[in-house]
Amino acid sequence: MIRVLVVEDDPVAAEAIAAYVERVRGFTTAANAGTGAAALRTLAATPVDLVLLDVHLPDTTGLEVLRRMRAAGHTTDVIMVTRARDLTVVQAAIAFGATQYLVKPFTAGAVRGKLEGYLEYRSRLEAGPVVAQDDVDDLFGSLRGGGVEAGGLPKGVSRESLDAVTRELTAARPAGVTAAEVAEALGASRVTARRYLEYLAETGLCERHARYGGAGRPQTEYRWRG
Repeated sequence: MIRVLVVEDDPVAAEAIAAYVERVRGFTTAANAGTGAAALRTLAATPVDLVLLDVHLPDTTGLEVLRRMRAAGHTTDVIMVTRARDLTVVQAAIAFGATQYLVKPFTAGAVRGKLEGYLEYRSRLEAGPVVAQDDVDDLFGSLRGGGVEAGGLPKGVSRESLDAVTRELTAARPAGVTAAEVAEALGASRVTARRYLEYLAETGLCERHARYGGAGRPQTEYRWRG
């Protein structure tokens, strides 16, 4: 479970945000704090993975809390929460290491989207080493959320990499390839190779099959059918 600290001075808003967090699978509210001082005390005493940090607090600003967090060595990820749309606030939040930015008023769906993007980001970090440009782009793409890139491809899927994976598939036919084999051939991570292969499978250009042999569970093999 990803443990979240909600920093919000309005008790009603804090309760609502905590409820939004609890509705997203994989997340739990570790604590609430109504002031910057309380937030810093909580961070010092409570294990926290992510902070939802309001910019406007009664005793200080969220930006100052974030600055003091970093100065104290806290590397906890932070999503800034504010009504402010001022560019200087956004720039400062980024400079101090905010992971994402959530503008009020927001819906439960907006919170869910941010948290799910963050969960994907964490999952990719923990899946293996970052070894290529695509891996770095994908990490940042997961924080930006879903959508479609120019050319009709989903975010995180580049035309260049998709063509390279397609070439590996077509070169192997009629046999198939696994994500590990594609990753080795292209110098990419297995997570990245699997994502492209899954995209091709979902669009009907390749098929999934079980490859048996050796100890352990069978591997997924992808065969070109385009």
